[in-house]
Amino acid sequence: MQNILITGATGLIGTATIAHLKNRYNLSALNRRRLTTIPCHRADISDLKAIEPAFKNIDTVIHLAAHIGNNHRAIQHANIQGTTNIFEASLNAGVRRIIFASSGSVVGGYGQHTPYKELLAGDYSAIGDTWPMLTHESPLRPAGLYAASKVWGEELARAFADAGHYSVLCLRFGRVNPENRPTQAREYAVWCSHRDAVQSIEKCIEAPLELPFDTFFINSDNKYGYRDLGHARQIVDFVPEDRGENYR
Repeated sequence: MQNILITGATGLIGTATIAHLKNRYNLSALNRRRLTTIPCHRADISDLKAIEPAFKNIDTVIHLAAHIGNNHRAIQHANIQGTTNIFEASLNAGVRRIIFASSGSVVGGYGQHTPYKELLAGDYSAIGDTWPMLTHESPLRPAGLYAASKVWGEELARAFADAGHYSVLCLRFGRVNPENRPTQAREYAVWCSHRDAVQSIEKCIEAPLELPFDTFFINSDNKYGYRDLGHARQIVDFVPEDRGENYR
């Protein structure tokens, strides 16, 4: 079994990952809050020295910890300094792969423009039956400071991977919510089920280490989705099992 470290393990995706994968891998956590489901090293990711013991003998790091709001100090603390420390500690410990939780909000700015604003508003009659898909090669348009910090995280990942330090795969997760179903109009376009989020993580754990760097949109197979899932299917065999419109 691979030894896998999860940061932000008490969040929605972390909790689902532990529940579904704890019998397949040797999981441990790096977390500020107490955790009893798997071994946990408690520390703040902004403190490099404090987190380094968690990385001993780790093969893969799943980096989920982040500040989701737009408070610039909190983002600097967790998403910038914290992510830098995760990459540095992984390098120092000889980690082979990092799975970085990015966000679909790195292209959130497109939602201000047709046809994406209509898709997000649920105004399907205002657009045709097809629309241009955003792909992993589309120019980034982050919506807010949180999204911008995820763009920065992806580029940091690319820099470490290009230097040959380890493999980094970035997952641009859609809307993962506690209800595990769409609860508002916009989510029928960008929703991602817990099951599909975990599947994408497992596919990246198992992907060949010869894959040095890549980015993937991770959503459920939503009829009104506009973030292309074909690249993730082609490279890591991610095939979502859920669909937002099944909950209408």
